Amino acid sequence: MVTQYKNLINGEMVEAKGWLDVVNPATEEVIGKVPACGKEELDRAVSAARAAFKTWRKTDIEERRAAIKAIAGAIKENGDELFRLLTSEQGKPHNQAQQEIYGAAGMASAQSTLELEEEILQDDDTRLHRHRRVPVGVVGGIVPWNFPVMMAIQKIVPAMLSGCTIILKPSPFTPLTTLRIAELIADKVPAGVVNIITGEDDLGPMITSHPDIDKITFTGSTATGKKIMEGASADLKRITLELGGNDASIVLPDADPKKVAEQLFWSSFSNAGQVCIAAKRVYIHEDIYDELSQAIADYAKTVTVGDGAQQGTGVGPIQNKKQYERVLELIQDAKDNGYKFLTGGDQDPSGTGYFVPLTILDNPPEDARIVAEEQFGPVMPLMKFKDEDEVVARANASEYGLAGAVWTGDTEKGQRIAEQLETGTVWINEFMHLSPFAPFGGHKQSGFGAEYGKEGLKEFTYPQVITVKKDNVVA
Repeated sequence: MVTQYKNLINGEMVEAKGWLDVVNPATEEVIGKVPACGKEELDRAVSAARAAFKTWRKTDIEERRAAIKAIAGAIKENGDELFRLLTSEQGKPHNQAQQEIYGAAGMASAQSTLELEEEILQDDDTRLHRHRRVPVGVVGGIVPWNFPVMMAIQKIVPAMLSGCTIILKPSPFTPLTTLRIAELIADKVPAGVVNIITGEDDLGPMITSHPDIDKITFTGSTATGKKIMEGASADLKRITLELGGNDASIVLPDADPKKVAEQLFWSSFSNAGQVCIAAKRVYIHEDIYDELSQAIADYAKTVTVGDGAQQGTGVGPIQNKKQYERVLELIQDAKDNGYKFLTGGDQDPSGTGYFVPLTILDNPPEDARIVAEEQFGPVMPLMKFKDEDEVVARANASEYGLAGAVWTGDTEKGQRIAEQLETGTVWINEFMHLSPFAPFGGHKQSGFGAEYGKEGLKEFTYPQVITVKKDNVVA
């Protein structure tokens, strides 16, 4: 019998009137059912969050930290169960699912130590000026399907720590692990502080437009982010948007192909390329292009694509059919245009599961769809460049600006190039590293606001200045 999972509303695990099926992308089998919530359930969750906010906002910071650490502990203690469930609904191999689950627990624990200190702006015989941060109120969090647990944590934790309450909507494609975590934490967090409800895509706009929700934090596509920004404008909700990316990696001629090939491969193919900060355009200096492109292709041939629950799998399936078909469409467009493939480019549609062969393209043109658009799949276009000014201009010629990377033996030169890239994050000689203490956010159409660190925590607060006139005696 397929397991039915419940939602968390006001400290209780509850059902709705209907159910949604959740499918394993490797087998296309239904592995769970979750409540199909609508306006009625959302209103209940918002009312619970609104009532809890009155008390939670006044709690001592140490009490908030203790609740967050209890969440982290519950995830860690049940990590073995959770990572296996995550693989079954998301598709990523067990080792990557472990990294997400235990990483989420570590991220929650680390972020619980953040603090927004009150500032004294003036304190003399005339006036006292106090600058403090106060919680925004009730938060609506909307989470995607590529990192469902990590993305949930990066919204729940700063909301709680700031004194806000939250209604979280997981993706209908990957809600199971999040709802299992909801069950584990239901008695560890005061009722109404964290509410987790599931539903179809139409639940998102209901959250965005709800008059008793004060802030929206969303991770997903730029197209949807624009709709959320438009919807939130009706009552000037605060928003944080972490959106799409078309991240460029730049490999300078002093990089050793033997040392960077494997790292570059995983910078594109981790989680089957379904990472907003994956390397989606790789620029390699012409002096080492042939050697490095061949080394990456050779390494790709050693990596197994398959069911993430099977031992030895390196890359799992695309998470859902719609995205699977989009990736195949981009690959077909590249084939139709005669672009050269070093690996991949073929697909047998008769098989079970949303599997795409590891696909590496050999120097396609800049205007190719598979280069200009965010692939969000196991696709890696490799391109040649001649000089630094040229490659910086090509890297910046995108509507996105989420992240990027520079690979070089000269880290000073790497930093000079990094400073010219129009992105929120640039790594030098690594990829996808996010710190709980460093802000993460996009430039241009990759987002609005920041997550992580003090800057991310501030997103859940208003500034407030209290001024005391000392030399005006009124009593």
